[in-house]
Amino acid sequence: MLGKTAGGLFWMFRFLERSENTARMLDAGFHIALTRSSAAENEWASVVAAAGVTEAYTAKYDQYVAQNVIDFLLRDKSNSSSVWSVIEGARNNARMVRTALTREVWEATNECWITMKGLLSRPVSERDLPEVLGTIRQQSALVRGALHGTMLRNDIFDFARLGSFLERADNTARILDVKYYVLLPSASFVGSSLDNVQWESILRSVSAQRAFRWLNPGEVNPVSIAEFLILDRRMPRSLAFCYAKIVDNLGYLEEDYGLRLDCHEMAAPILKRLTEASVDSIVDGGLHEFITAFIRDNMALGNQIEQDYRFTG
Repeated sequence: MLGKTAGGLFWMFRFLERSENTARMLDAGFHIALTRSSAAENEWASVVAAAGVTEAYTAKYDQYVAQNVIDFLLRDKSNSSSVWSVIEGARNNARMVRTALTREVWEATNECWITMKGLLSRPVSERDLPEVLGTIRQQSALVRGALHGTMLRNDIFDFARLGSFLERADNTARILDVKYYVLLPSASFVGSSLDNVQWESILRSVSAQRAFRWLNPGEVNPVSIAEFLILDRRMPRSLAFCYAKIVDNLGYLEEDYGLRLDCHEMAAPILKRLTEASVDSIVDGGLHEFITAFIRDNMALGNQIEQDYRFTG
């Protein structure tokens, strides 16, 4: 496969994953801002931070207010990570690699773009926000369903899945880090009702409230949630789950092409750390340090995949 085609597939599905993740984070932030108005500004700041666009946002706005954050993360074309920007990017990449896609995947992607253009053509009010966010998640899920239901399990599928899982792992890690360290101004809050609200918000950000409660009936606590979102391979947005899939898909590419590249050597140790770690060792060593190192390594792996498979020619 041409590197440009591989890169188009990788970024198409990375962008689609980002749109869905942004919608989930906005939904969680909106929920807390509604129920705890005194914490609204901090909550909106955490959503922007988790999206990785604090610098761009503060260059444009002085305060974290609902309408500004919503517009910046959903519609702002100057924000390369806004839902508008990434859905447009996904559609442009899909058009570039159209011959590699089934008709169903192409049509679902094109429909996603058309729907988003209609939804985001004007500012989204707080009243309409839940419906708009639900539609964003639904449209992304339709493309993913078409991918799973109609595509051959070959290198095309592998590059698409690599994009999805690298983006998903990055998002989960950033949410964990931002929620625990940005929104807790003092260590005295750890274990308090404020702390518990933020951890509940993390579960909502990754649509994991019900799954967590099935596995952990009773009181919600930070350690059990950290373990669930970092180490539990049953949870499809956990770091361990994402890396098991990344290593699998890289392994399939190694079999297809008969080449073991630097990205394979980088991915395996990351999965090993996630497989062998315990939540106690992570907390004792510093959750912030663990997550920061993970985000750095995950970003480096993404760059190495692009280099090894020559996405830019």
